[in-house]
Amino acid sequence: MSRDLQKEILRTLVAIPSVSSTTNLPLLDAVEEILAPRDWLTQRLPYIAADGIEKANMLAFPGRFQSALPEVELLFVCHTDTVPFQSGWTGATELREQDGALHGCGACDVKGSMAGLLCAALEVHPEALPAPVAFAFTAEEEIGCIGAAKLAASGQIRARRAVVCEPTSLHPATTGKGYGLAEVRVTGREAHSAFPDRGVSAIDAAAALIVALKQWQRSGEKPRDARFNPPYTTFNAGVIHGGSAKNMVPGACTLLVEWRPLPGEDPKHGGETVEQLATEVAAKNPGCALDVSIVRADAGFRNHSDSGLGAALSRILGRPETGISFGSEATRFAGLVNEAVVVGPGDMETAHSERERIPEDELEEWTEAVKQLLLSPEG
Repeated sequence: MSRDLQKEILRTLVAIPSVSSTTNLPLLDAVEEILAPRDWLTQRLPYIAADGIEKANMLAFPGRFQSALPEVELLFVCHTDTVPFQSGWTGATELREQDGALHGCGACDVKGSMAGLLCAALEVHPEALPAPVAFAFTAEEEIGCIGAAKLAASGQIRARRAVVCEPTSLHPATTGKGYGLAEVRVTGREAHSAFPDRGVSAIDAAAALIVALKQWQRSGEKPRDARFNPPYTTFNAGVIHGGSAKNMVPGACTLLVEWRPLPGEDPKHGGETVEQLATEVAAKNPGCALDVSIVRADAGFRNHSDSGLGAALSRILGRPETGISFGSEATRFAGLVNEAVVVGPGDMETAHSERERIPEDELEEWTEAVKQLLLSPEG
């Protein structure tokens, strides 16, 4: 019964578009409808997003534990939004079965995890639960964990332990890198390309900064952690805009630089590195100014060495503990709980693309693991 039910639930979830630029309320409606027969109650925490669209976080919990809130033993955190899918991806919101995997937008990140939570909740009788547990369904994770930050700050839920759903191929991640982002505005002097000496290229200065960041990353002794791949803090210049015409020396350029710091490292250090290198590049390019604005600086997370939730999940799932290099909502909850573990079915390398899929076997294993944790939230 479990596998058919998992597919049915996942099919329902994938069919509801929930990209970050749209409201997540229809998806929350579907979650409420699925949980209602098992006497799970819900509490919505609505807000208006920066783009004016109505969003909401939602807590779900067995009705018999309503009086125990906001304190719970175990909190499962699962975001509701997906990244946009390309217009050429026909059938993105139609679950497709192929080669032992379930394909569709969000199937891996993270509606597969959500389907496992909901299926487990339906298959475990609420009266059998020994301690208060809850699900948290959050908004706007893909654009900065905005919903999770609001929920963590609200005080509406407090937990001793948290399981954060992300595709880790069912490896419990007990540590994770942080995330930093800076916008660099480069100003030069525009001129006709027939007379390049009359101008100062902002794109050339931006390119010099990118090269400097790569050289810095490869040089010197830096902290390393073998649980990550790569095992050190990384930088990436992911977006660049500049220039006005092909025959003009560009007078302006903007680029976005991100970094992923190791846990325990001050996430602001990455921004300071960008600022230092930008100063050096400006000194070598007279007539150019590089202005760095720090947009985000989120610390990573790591559990205490004697934490038991990761070990319990490792035992249940038969997979060793690991670290994750991608961002997650664990960074928002780690300071509020004793233990936070990031885990879920599927491989992040297939997410955010037409290759997105979740192995059926992993979905079934995940559902069984959730059921065990519901019945034994202390591991």
